[in-house]
Amino acid sequence: MDDLEYGKRDKRGDWKPNAALEVVPFWTWPLRLPKILAWLPGYIWPWNAFHMATALLYWFYIVPGVETMKTISWGWVLWLYAVNAAAIFVFYGIFELRYFIQRAQATRFKYNHKFPSDTPSDVFWFQSQNLDNFLRSFFITIPLWTVVEVVFLWCFAKGYVPWLGWADHPVYLAALVLIAPAIHEVHFFFIHRLIHWGPLYRWIHSVHHNSINPSPWSSLSMHPVEGFLYHAVVFWHLVIPSNPIVALFQLHVAGFGAVNGHLGFEKLELTEDTAVSSHAYAHYLHHKYFEVNYGGDGLIPLDRWFGTWHDGTKQGDALMDARFQKKRERVNARA
Repeated sequence: MDDLEYGKRDKRGDWKPNAALEVVPFWTWPLRLPKILAWLPGYIWPWNAFHMATALLYWFYIVPGVETMKTISWGWVLWLYAVNAAAIFVFYGIFELRYFIQRAQATRFKYNHKFPSDTPSDVFWFQSQNLDNFLRSFFITIPLWTVVEVVFLWCFAKGYVPWLGWADHPVYLAALVLIAPAIHEVHFFFIHRLIHWGPLYRWIHSVHHNSINPSPWSSLSMHPVEGFLYHAVVFWHLVIPSNPIVALFQLHVAGFGAVNGHLGFEKLELTEDTAVSSHAYAHYLHHKYFEVNYGGDGLIPLDRWFGTWHDGTKQGDALMDARFQKKRERVNARA
């Protein structure tokens, strides 16, 4: 595919899309039903459909029986960790192998023309972003993902929270599935803003932001505090009436879905003529500029409401620069 039909490349070789980022159409007034209907298939397919498929596979083939989950034991806890680690290794590894090792589409649709493996840095363990990110993911964040998973499954099994059945509440639970990605965006936005506060950023979030040019292994490369808070989104299903399958879907939107914002490519070519959208640009801009796009890609437009939205255009640059200038003026005024 010719990426210059969809965007432009600067003198350094970095690519950006022609189209500006937009928030979800039902936040734009007046509402345009055709635009909303055109947006819906992309909301469901392929990414959220994949997360629901993995949640169902987990529930029917991986998660132990209710009686087993009533007692926390090393056996089923380590089993869940092994499956989580293996699943992420395969799922993230497919993207890493094809687009970053084999470089199957070279730098077509790649925002940053460089590949992390080509730029060693002392900020990473062993001067390697890939190795650093991989080790942090598998020995810090995925274990914490598993801890969160064990806690909410144990709570459901023990009857500490309402367990709604699909037969009795199909419409409510289906609606909860549809809004789970929105719950993720709201949760992510507020914990993300919190850990961008000066001391917390230096202590916690800077670990993740070392990967200015992210790749798949960057997705879950986090400080332990961030790794726990990020996956703790599933605990909302211990507060609102829910079902463990829906809670698993919520967890997988966070765990498997983290890769989307870190793929580094606008489109992933499947064949010479077909590609799938990565939904990576909004979060790539956050890694590039640090103080924009704290949430997702506009499902709940909290960034727009709080003034931190960057749509990838020159106007977005101007708004960001103006905000930074006001911040500098406030700092200088206090000095």
